[in-house]
Amino acid sequence: MSPTYKRWYDHDPLLLEVVELLRNYQDELRSQAEIFLNKLEEKVSKEAIDRFYEMVKPVNGNRWYDADPVISKTVELLRVVPPDVQKACAEHFITALKDLGIEYESPNVKQ
Repeated sequence: MSPTYKRWYDHDPLLLEVVELLRNYQDELRSQAEIFLNKLEEKVSKEAIDRFYEMVKPVNGNRWYDADPVISKTVELLRVVPPDVQKACAEHFITALKDLGIEYESPNVKQ
């Protein structure tokens, strides 16, 4: 019997950690979310990402991340990419924090 997950990001402890970081430190981590989006735009195109986001964003926008368009777009894109891409993005996000000099040890991931 496979485990049942309540939220789309519960399947990976590192992805869970990134989403929780974004939730708790939206203002501080907004620039990292912008970097993530810019890197994606380099690979795909800004127009493609904007069109995609327009299709998936909620009409009412009442979730914690809907208040900020950068954070909302980041979380929505993370939500819909394949699990291997989610994991890679989460790893890059945590690495970027360390590269910025932010010493961060995840309580959810065993090293």
